[in-house]
Amino acid sequence: MGNRTALEALTQRPPAFLRSAWPWRCVAYLLVSVVPGAAVGLGVTVVMLAGPPVGLLLVPVLLVLVVPPLAWLERRRLRLVDSAPLPVVPDRRRREAGVAVMTVFAMWWIDLVMLGFTVAGPVLLILSPVVQPQVIPVVGVAAGVAGVLLLPVAAYTVTAWGGARGAMVRAVLAPAGSELSEVMRSRARLVDAFEMERRRIERDLHDGAQQRLVALSMTLGIARLDVPEDSPLARMLGTAHDEARQALAELRELIRGVHSQVLTDRGLGAAIRDVAGRSPVPVDVDADELGRLPAPVEVTAYYVVSEALANVARHSSATRAAVTARTAAGTLAVEVRDDGAGGADPAKGTGLTGLADRLAVVGGRLSLSSPPGGPTLVRVEIPCAS
Repeated sequence: MGNRTALEALTQRPPAFLRSAWPWRCVAYLLVSVVPGAAVGLGVTVVMLAGPPVGLLLVPVLLVLVVPPLAWLERRRLRLVDSAPLPVVPDRRRREAGVAVMTVFAMWWIDLVMLGFTVAGPVLLILSPVVQPQVIPVVGVAAGVAGVLLLPVAAYTVTAWGGARGAMVRAVLAPAGSELSEVMRSRARLVDAFEMERRRIERDLHDGAQQRLVALSMTLGIARLDVPEDSPLARMLGTAHDEARQALAELRELIRGVHSQVLTDRGLGAAIRDVAGRSPVPVDVDADELGRLPAPVEVTAYYVVSEALANVARHSSATRAAVTARTAAGTLAVEVRDDGAGGADPAKGTGLTGLADRLAVVGGRLSLSSPPGGPTLVRVEIPCAS
């Protein structure tokens, strides 16, 4: 995989680095800084020659005119030394303008001095026999050889400064944590989209397939009334009727798993009691007086309880479980306990990693206590700020 920044390129082996385009890209990057910076500096000098009153009025006008295009240029020219994409931050334009002002007032002349020492110096030494013919030939040749030997040093020096300069600009345009924040926002958007899709599937199943199964079950029930009870056709209709009712029951159970209508209509407390009532393991529920919480909090907490109780039924060999839910100081705390064999381990694929990932989207935390032999306690805390 190729290097994406000039600083990464410095870690290459010397032959590979010196053959690469990174030193030239860094020279171009610094030159792009020097040219507009020097032009703006010259313009400010000319304006100030008009006199203090007029000059003090014209300098801000000049900066207002030149800073927007320089800000645009700063972001684009960063690709010369840092090809990694920049995340979009809310105050992007203000940050770009800040980098442009920093370049105009401070950085361009540092770039100029760096180019003078690292590039112009060795070049002048190499050309000294030409530009200074009066120098003793031996001295001129020695200077030329010294210039050639300094070129690799110049390549490393200019690349190091260009890379450091680019890293500084990236730190201003994309401060630490901005990529992580964007990832978190992206993950939250994906979860919201997934939840909307779940609701759509639930609605389609409820309004489509379920209604057809209800109609089929009613039709089969009416057909059974029109044939003798002891006839072969009656037995076949009875079997078909039972199968239709079983399919309808399974579909209703599937709809509850896709999205809990109880959660939408009556809140988290009622939804926890509903899912506990359908668990094959007896579950004690203490989730009174929760009230209505923000929708993402309720959906996440319901998901956690459903997955935890499913794990209890599948893996714990428990005879009883308990769910407790409380809100205090703006935080929802949910605990799921069981008297099973314990030994739950997220690395074993029991769904605990998925729970932690889902909680991270809403800023929640998961803690687990499951010593071998039990009992197991899963505790989650979710901020309730809407």
